[in-house]
Formats: sequence, structure tokens, C-alpha cells
Amino acid sequence: MITYQDRIRGSLIGGATGDALGYTIEFVNENRIFGQFGEKGITGYAISQNGKQEALFSDDTQMTLFTANGVLCAENIEKSPHSIEKSYFDWLVTQYYSFEESRHILKHHNTWLRDVPGLYSPRAPGNTCLAALRHRLNSPDNVVSFIADTINNSKGCGGVMRVAPVGLYYREADGKAVAKAAAEAAAVTHSHPLGYLPAAIFAYILHDIVCAADTIRLKESVLRACQAIQEIFDCQPEIEQMNALMYQAIELSENTDTDLENIHRLGEGWVGDEALAIAVYCSLRHEHDFSSAIIAAVNHKGDSDSTGSIAGNIVGALVGYEAIDDKWKQRLELRDIILKVSDELSDTAV
Repeated sequence: MITYQDRIRGSLIGGATGDALGYTIEFVNENRIFGQFGEKGITGYAISQNGKQEALFSDDTQMTLFTANGVLCAENIEKSPHSIEKSYFDWLVTQYYSFEESRHILKHHNTWLRDVPGLYSPRAPGNTCLAALRHRLNSPDNVVSFIADTINNSKGCGGVMRVAPVGLYYREADGKAVAKAAAEAAAVTHSHPLGYLPAAIFAYILHDIVCAADTIRLKESVLRACQAIQEIFDCQPEIEQMNALMYQAIELSENTDTDLENIHRLGEGWVGDEALAIAVYCSLRHEHDFSSAIIAAVNHKGDSDSTGSIAGNIVGALVGYEAIDDKWKQRLELRDIILKVSDELSDTAV
């Protein structure tokens, strides 16, 4: 039986793994990907030459870690989006200052991650996230609902790719409450419904996985998640578009076409609904094979690190940390920090 701790470790390490694998080829066209890495595309880490010989991850994993610190600091699930927002303000500091500068300029911080030098490194952060957080930081701190307090019309995938800890942590909460909290956390920066609805589905799926008995059918979790957001956000006209893409991902996962052909039918992953659909497709197609799932999820011309990260979160939770091949754990940047955060989530889960 896979333990709760093992699932959380598997999800966060899995997400960082998919992120690091895809980060190498983000913004790279398919001719170049397959020309450089062969007919299967990239299948192993491209190790950085930063002196540490590590596989570097992007802003996706950075923000996921800060989301985790946010839920850990929250009084309860209802207040978690506001705690997560404050945690994101700490992440914002790491994108504009060096670790040494932050020691002298900014004394107060909300999370212990601000004390990790390795996180002070911009990794292609999304412009929407940066601009939205600057706006929130300079606005009155009286927002009741981030979904209601719209600040842009962005449906980029920056809202969904970071909310895994919301689904993993609140083990005793109702799945709909988890979905609502994740949507609010995504809406801190992404106000379009297709920017935060995918986060609700994603968190619901992860919550379903970590709360289930040993036997889990991912397809059933996905269908339950779609039904749940239909009930929670029934006033949103975008629900039909969101769920139609999810149903298409399920249908494609059961055909005999190649992963790349099917991914092309779902989009490129730059926007939230497409990123989640691609990740869910790859997770369903390779439900019990972590390596195959993340390799499929990154080898396309779209937002490879985000689709790889989300797929890694899902399949990592399904199989657990111990089942992930050692080649992905070795040389992964800040692996010990990711495991520390994972264990804080599992040890204090509510």
C-alpha cells in the first residue's frame, strides 16, 4: 500500500521532475526537439553547467513550493488563498533581488523559503504572475474573493501549474472545498475562468488520489472532478468548454494514435485548460508508468515544462515517490528542499 507521505513526495518530486525535463525544451519547436534528441524526443535530464551539475526546474516548481508554504501557514482551508497570496509575495522577491540583497533590503517575510539561496533565480517567470502580484502587493488588503476581484483577463497556465499542494494537503476536507480553494489561489493572478477552473479540477483530482484506498482509477477521478466544478461554478459559461476538453483528453487516451498526434488535438498548453488537458491525457495514457507519462507530456512544441509539471504531479501521486526511477531523483535541483516541504505537508495535513 502506498502511504500518504509517499504520495505527497511522489507528487512534488514528480512535478519538479516533469518541470525540469520540459524546461530544457520550452519554446523549442518540434523539428529541433526531435532533431536534437532523436525520434523519442528528450528522455533524460539536460544537466546544467552551473557548477553543480543539476537538472534545473522553472518557476512552476518554485511557485508550487511557495504554494505549499502558503497552505502550511493558513489557519484553515477558507483562509488558505490569502495565506498563499502572501507566500507568493515572498516568491516575487526572489525574482527581483539576489539572496544577499534581500537580507539587507527586506527584513520581513512570510515563508522560510525566503531563506533558501537556491530559489533566488528567475526561471522564465510568467509576465502575468509578476504583474498581478505587483498589483496585489500595492492594493488594499481587503479582498474577500480573488475570483470576484478581477484584475486581468488572463487564462494562462500560470494559475494551474502551481496549486498541487492545495489538493494534497487538505486530506480531511471535502473535495469541493479543495477545488474552491485552488480556484481562488489561481485567481490571485489569473482572473479569466479558464485560468482558475483548471486549478479547481487539478486540485480535486489530486485530493481524490491521496484520499483514495490503494486501488485508484484516474479516469473516475477526472470525471468526478469535472462533475464537481460543474456544480460549484455552474454560473460560468466557460465550464462547458473546460469540461469538453477534459472529456476529449479522456477519449484520446483510449485511442491508438501517437501521443504527439493526440497532444496536437488538445492544444499547446500555454493556457490553463489546454495545459491541464494535455497533462491529464498523458497521465491517463501512461497511468502506471511515471517516466513514460512525463516524457510524453513534454515532447511537443508548447509549454513543455508546465504540462510536464502537472503530469508529474498527477502520476507521481498515483505511483508514489518510491516507485519513481532513481534517475529522476538524482541531480534534481533542491531535491532535499522539495522533500522537506513534502514531509511538512504530510506530517501536518488537515
